[in-house]
Amino acid sequence: MAISGTESHTTSVKDVKQLGVWAALASLSYVFWVCGAMEMVERLAFYGVRQVSSLYATDAVSNGGLGLTGADVGIIFLFWALVQSFVPVFTGGISDRVGYKETIFASTIIKILGYLLMAWFPSFWGFMAGAMVLAFGTGIFKPGIQATIVKATSRENSSMAWGVFYQTVNIGGFIGPLLAAQLRQLQWSHVFYACAAIIALNFLLLLTYKEQDKDERLEHRAKVKSGEVQEISLWRDSLKELLRPVMVWYMILFSGFWFMLMAFWDVGPLYFRDWVDTTVMVQHLFGPDGTTNKVWIFLLGMTRDGQRILPEGLININAMLIMFFCFIVAGWSALMRATNSMALGTFLAAASLLLLGGFNYVWVMVLAIVCFSMGEMLSSPKCLEYLGNIAPAQKKAMYLGFSQLPTGIGWSLEGFFGQYLYGELGSKDTIARQAMLDNGMTQADVNAVPIGEAFQKLIETTGQTGEALTVQLYAANNIGVAWYIMAVVGLVAAAGMYVYGRWTYNLKE
Repeated sequence: MAISGTESHTTSVKDVKQLGVWAALASLSYVFWVCGAMEMVERLAFYGVRQVSSLYATDAVSNGGLGLTGADVGIIFLFWALVQSFVPVFTGGISDRVGYKETIFASTIIKILGYLLMAWFPSFWGFMAGAMVLAFGTGIFKPGIQATIVKATSRENSSMAWGVFYQTVNIGGFIGPLLAAQLRQLQWSHVFYACAAIIALNFLLLLTYKEQDKDERLEHRAKVKSGEVQEISLWRDSLKELLRPVMVWYMILFSGFWFMLMAFWDVGPLYFRDWVDTTVMVQHLFGPDGTTNKVWIFLLGMTRDGQRILPEGLININAMLIMFFCFIVAGWSALMRATNSMALGTFLAAASLLLLGGFNYVWVMVLAIVCFSMGEMLSSPKCLEYLGNIAPAQKKAMYLGFSQLPTGIGWSLEGFFGQYLYGELGSKDTIARQAMLDNGMTQADVNAVPIGEAFQKLIETTGQTGEALTVQLYAANNIGVAWYIMAVVGLVAAAGMYVYGRWTYNLKE
């Protein structure tokens, strides 16, 4: 009698020779492209909300935001990260047993509800509830899609497959924030309703989706039901796989990369909003009067008058670069060991955070975003390829679910500490309050100023322009400390990943 869950690990952590760029592209099946389309739609909706969520939460109530402190936002992001990242650890195994199509369908319904809750209840608890539901749905969605990618590809084209998949993901990641940038200038709730409608498009794509190796899965389930195959409990099987040394160290080290990645996406928009003058970039591109071209206003995530680039527009350069260049970087990374590619990518991401901490000139910010994007393209697709390749045949979704664990650890830590560090050390609202005290206002008067309105109050009390005050406050305070702390995490992770790669390359299990 066979016992499911006790497969020997015949897969190897070593890389195999990859096909050339064009041969690899030509070998990708239609199922792969359907999965890419579904992930693109899901990410379009998700990043339409996620990229602006810290802006929405900290925006003044008078502007339609929630008026929350950095610590409040950190609590929401902490639980969002925990749910979204740790649910796949369990739902990955469920997807392997129940079916990928079924779990993708269920996740879409749940995610629609999450977006609607955010629109219906504009408060701390309303946004928290919406984030939790959205996170739960996302946690169910990912393993089925990613496991299908593994089964629809081979070891010979996996580098290109994951690179192209990540590229299609970032098409959605590019368009979503741009759509949100325009909609939020009308009304914040428009963002959430639009994203609920967008994710519903996946119901149509599911009609063309075909699960890979479905007959094999159904035959296996029949053997389990008849008693021919005994199956150990899912939690015990998952725990056994997670405790493999090669997995334990992977989880610890790659958490550092995700800590930085989420810091870039969560703290970056706040930093750009507070301290980076994007009018300089607009004037260099279009002249002193900006632009009235609606296409450029949309593509660059600009204000409706075409004078400034919004924070999410600047961050979105990251998705644009990945959207256009990820398959090229994937071809390059195919020449490297997976772990070397991840180590180099993590180092580049850490270097970009040091640039963010040291400067606030908009073109240096663009350079930092380019550096960060290169690091992300070298690391993030490669980690999925790596886990998919070392996973046993009947546990692909389980292992791809495990890929969310380092995301969860890094994102959970950053979700709180990133927001807290920036809120205490870099937030313009916090620093403006200290300046108000230095200018003679009482603590009671400062406390009476609503969250998000302190800088405007400082302008009124000092009579200076917002531009002059921004320059003055930036020069008088070490704004970059929070970025330096987060960059150190990445540098340690990059060094550890390199050592890990040397260890695993000759490892036999």
